[in-house]
Amino acid sequence: MKSHAKAVVIGGGVVGCSVLYHLARAGWTDVMLIERSELTSGSSWHAAGGFHTLNGDPNVAKLQAYTVQLYKELEELSGQSCSLHLTGGIMMADSPERMDFLRLAHAKGRYLGMDTELITPSEAKAMFPLMDEKNFVGAMWDPVEGHLDPSGTTHAYAKAAQKLDAEIVLRNPVRELTQEADGTWNVITEQGTVKAEHVVNCGGLWAREVGRMVGLELPVLAMEHMYLLTEPMPEVEEFNRSTGREMVGVLDFKGEIYTRQERNGILLGTYEKACKPWSPVNTPWDFGHELLQPDIDRIAPSLEIGFRHFPGIANAGIKQIINGPFTFAPDGNPLVGPVQGLTNYWTACAVMAGFSQGGGVGLALSNWMVNGDPGFDVWGMDVSRYGEWATLRYTNAKVRENYSRRFSIRFPNEELPAARPAQTTPLYDTMIANNAVMGDSWGLETPLWFAPMGTEPKDIVSFRRSNDFEHVGNEVRAVRKRVGVTEIANFAKYEVSGPNAEDFLNRLMTNRMPKTGRLVLTPMLNEFGKLIGDFTIAKATEDRFMIWGSSAAQKYHMRWFERHLPQDGSVRIHRFDQTLVGLAIAGPQSQALLQKLVDEDVSTKTFRFMDYREMAVGGAPAIVNRISYTGDLGYEIWMQPAYQRLVYKSIKEAGAEFGIVDFGMRALLSMRLEKNFPTWFRELRPIYGPFEGSMDRFIRMEKNEFIGREAAAKEQAEGPRLRRVSMVVQADGADVMGDEPIWARVSADYGTVEKPHGYGAPRFDETGREARGSAADEGDSSIRGIVDGDWRVVGWVTSGGYAHHVEKSLAQGYVPAPLAEDESEGVFEIEILGKRRPARINVLPLFDPAGEKMRG
Repeated sequence: MKSHAKAVVIGGGVVGCSVLYHLARAGWTDVMLIERSELTSGSSWHAAGGFHTLNGDPNVAKLQAYTVQLYKELEELSGQSCSLHLTGGIMMADSPERMDFLRLAHAKGRYLGMDTELITPSEAKAMFPLMDEKNFVGAMWDPVEGHLDPSGTTHAYAKAAQKLDAEIVLRNPVRELTQEADGTWNVITEQGTVKAEHVVNCGGLWAREVGRMVGLELPVLAMEHMYLLTEPMPEVEEFNRSTGREMVGVLDFKGEIYTRQERNGILLGTYEKACKPWSPVNTPWDFGHELLQPDIDRIAPSLEIGFRHFPGIANAGIKQIINGPFTFAPDGNPLVGPVQGLTNYWTACAVMAGFSQGGGVGLALSNWMVNGDPGFDVWGMDVSRYGEWATLRYTNAKVRENYSRRFSIRFPNEELPAARPAQTTPLYDTMIANNAVMGDSWGLETPLWFAPMGTEPKDIVSFRRSNDFEHVGNEVRAVRKRVGVTEIANFAKYEVSGPNAEDFLNRLMTNRMPKTGRLVLTPMLNEFGKLIGDFTIAKATEDRFMIWGSSAAQKYHMRWFERHLPQDGSVRIHRFDQTLVGLAIAGPQSQALLQKLVDEDVSTKTFRFMDYREMAVGGAPAIVNRISYTGDLGYEIWMQPAYQRLVYKSIKEAGAEFGIVDFGMRALLSMRLEKNFPTWFRELRPIYGPFEGSMDRFIRMEKNEFIGREAAAKEQAEGPRLRRVSMVVQADGADVMGDEPIWARVSADYGTVEKPHGYGAPRFDETGREARGSAADEGDSSIRGIVDGDWRVVGWVTSGGYAHHVEKSLAQGYVPAPLAEDESEGVFEIEILGKRRPARINVLPLFDPAGEKMRG
């Protein structure tokens, strides 16, 4: 074993081997993988080996598509078979709600280039005759699903990496990690110490332990997972003989089960409600190629439904029950990327779907390490998406909830209860007493809307307008006509100070820094000119700035800030988190209300739009920004938590004469739509440039020093490929939720989506015959389903909802730049729950297009 390496990957499962291979492929051949035992000694060896491309996050879905596409190339390079079975798969819906979910997934697949198809239960039965189609109302077919050999695939990654000169060291446990003053890591193993520039935690079942070596508690937990293998089944053998095909994979939401053919029998796995964590505090180092004791009683309720839905399996003999642990993060997505606060310590763990996601994780992480950027929008997998509140007990509760809901529908207005409340403000009990329906905002309890007193404060979950619709509308109308107050503690808050603070921020941000006592709005770009932040910045004093941004991106942005801090100590940055909380007042009476609360003049003449001031509010020391995300006249008031109850009480008492109301986050988001305001992680993400995001007025190209300027200048000179737009939708009881395809009646080809897959899988008609050729056999690059006569899918929705003041359904999204100012009727449609609804672009905001109310 050599004593030095550019990077050391810890862990020899499928993810660790993928990371090693992709690093070597990217040119880092001086890399080493260290495994405590043998390759696949954790979860990889006993995995069911299924793969698919669909994911709730379309950006993760793209990386899953890459993973599947990679397998053929990997086999050729390594000489190792992955035993790839590209059978295709079907998802079965047993209720109208689950069918709506499939319609949403199918529509999302249109702009991702996925060749899915909605089919009847009878068509599904033709592909999997063991089912009773009477239990279902519909299904969705995906040709790019299947299964493989977990061990063979892991070894294919390993052999491909070794052919590129990467080194693999087996039977060598890592005992300790230490770091030198120069940032070099000492990877202390049983066989000696390796000095490395970078360390990658691909520890799998032991990821927590590898994290604890550097003082890190990763939010990851292993769960017991069972699947069973049947004895050979004559029905399976007959299907194979008569069709020449393998049976497809099936996912049954109601039964919480998945099935596929295994040899001449069936593999059936469950995600049971009565789930069980494995080794919840510490993972034993001596655990290896062992299985856990099966507990068929725990999965009996799922099997009962499964055997009713698939009677062809009910009488089959059970050959073996596999029960093994594998790891989850609280939301079920991986934990990938550099860890904020540490130097060159990377994670690639909690990859529960390793054979769907392992290749994409390896690609993104290697890009990140080699080029400084993952090359994709990987926020859904970024380790920085969790804060300090994601403790061991929080993770235990949320992972169990996620596992038990693996095949459950997550409705857009559904707030899940596990591990809540994690964080609360001093007003939490007051908001509950006011009948607030609370939501989880980066671990913080935040009022979403207020139910009438005497009614239960609870959402009726739905894909359509629900029981909050009328009450959110009342909140919006009260703000627009009078005044309202809302909590805004769920923002990120930072202080940047020091003699070089302004130079530092001018280097990071696209806009110029404000004068003392003023605010600016500014995006932040990465080196490639893509949007990685959106902030409000105030200059408090000559060398002190206050910054507000997205709460969920606090770790993400701190990681970037720390990366660019000058080494001489001339700039300091402090993250307040919940040590600074806030309230906002908005509406035409908000200025009169604020004047009653302060002892200085806050008229427009002396306290202008975009002014910043430190003053006492209701007797409490506070910071006041004259700005509002509602797009109306309004103010943000920030204070230490000890003063929040006093300020809120003062606002409610002084506001009584104006008819003040409490309003929640849903009303705020409804009002921002009326102003065409974007929101972070929806409209503004690292896949968009600043001009694509329509952030033109906040980009000061005369500044030559900001990061990403060269790429932004190129985008401006060549013209953006896409543009963010706002659209009015003729919705009917259901508004957009995000990720719906935008259709346009256009003659030009504005970039028809091309297949991300190099091959497909067949499906069969009701007689069991192949209904069409595989996707690989199609003669052109267009995707069936994204072109319909003169109509084609040209873009996608990022967010939207109902705008209660203007009484219209609105959407924001991206379309080709040449179409972005076409406000004609009959040009656009947006697909909502399987129906295409007419839509048109509105270039100017529907509320106060000249911005007079904000400035008045």
